Amino acid sequence: MVEKKDVIKLYNLPREVKYCKRCTISNQRPRITFNEEGVCSACLFADIKKTRIDWNQREAELREMLSKLKRKDGGYEVLVAASGGKDSGFIAHDLKYNYGMNVLTVTWAPHLYTDIGFRNFQAMCQVGGLDNILGTPNGRIHRKLTKLAFEILGDPFQPFIYGQTNFPLRIAAKFDIPVVMYGENAEGEYGGDMKSAFTPTRPVADQKKFGFSGLGPEDLVKYGISEADLQPYLPPGVKEMEVFKNQITFYGYYKKWTPQENYYYCSKNTGFVANPVRSEGTYSKYASLDDKTDGYHYYLAFIKFGIGRATSDSAHEIRDGHLTREEGVKLVQKYDGEFPKRHFKEFLEYCDITEDYFNEVIDSWRSPHLWEKVDGEWKLLHRVS
Repeated sequence: MVEKKDVIKLYNLPREVKYCKRCTISNQRPRITFNEEGVCSACLFADIKKTRIDWNQREAELREMLSKLKRKDGGYEVLVAASGGKDSGFIAHDLKYNYGMNVLTVTWAPHLYTDIGFRNFQAMCQVGGLDNILGTPNGRIHRKLTKLAFEILGDPFQPFIYGQTNFPLRIAAKFDIPVVMYGENAEGEYGGDMKSAFTPTRPVADQKKFGFSGLGPEDLVKYGISEADLQPYLPPGVKEMEVFKNQITFYGYYKKWTPQENYYYCSKNTGFVANPVRSEGTYSKYASLDDKTDGYHYYLAFIKFGIGRATSDSAHEIRDGHLTREEGVKLVQKYDGEFPKRHFKEFLEYCDITEDYFNEVIDSWRSPHLWEKVDGEWKLLHRVS
């Protein structure tokens, strides 16, 4: 019997569900806040991006920062954590070919590459003309961690997030690269803790709270994972992190972050192509394409918070001015919570679990303030309208 989870306590969620007056997101997204008019912090941050930030000044800051990184020994000057997707491809190509930086891209391999994902990864290197180091973890350990994260965190994607965050830091330390560049600061862009929303960097130590659901890879020893097996998932030591001052840097601080524009840029410059079919659970075709397990990350978010992939996509596209709220609501009502069946058999085999056990774990994450069973079927109690 799988233990029932107290989602409200684990994520400090409000019991009363409310939706943003401007976009499609609800107050169930961890750390998001709403003002007195019922507008979420992500929409308020979007207002600031449009009206209060001088993007010419931000680019001047970028150029000044990059000028201090120039090396005479031919070494790499900036490391970009990159998957081959539209966002990281844009950052790396822009830095190398528009700002003249010597860029190294570092990739943490997906759990299970999709054909389109591997093709875009190769294109980033070959068409985009970018140096790359690919880190591929021990498959046995990675599968074990994926199953564990599915059970105890309700997110089978967490081992990838550990590696995606920390493996580039380890490579930066080895190559003496002073800046490790990521895309947008998700806390500001999508609603969360605004601590670092107006600074270009964030302390690596904050990743445990914002990216790891409060459970760092070092904590997994209590679940029987050895320290030796956890090495690829851990950040470098304190002394090594002095290379980049114990901080990661966000390109979205310097450049107005618009995912759709990143897609157009990479279509032109790095050989990136969208999926011919939409991603399950949403209407889009160009985001998070590289891993066959992606769908279960978004599906578990729908189960835990009532916020699926279509909600996340439509919310930021409303803020970017690409959708109206009415259009976003219709897309959420049509696609949000769609079960990701395309790679389901492979996911079960990867985690070495049965479909019955999968469903037990899923149901253990259903909070009674969001779900009820009606005639033997689960029903979400609140929908955006």
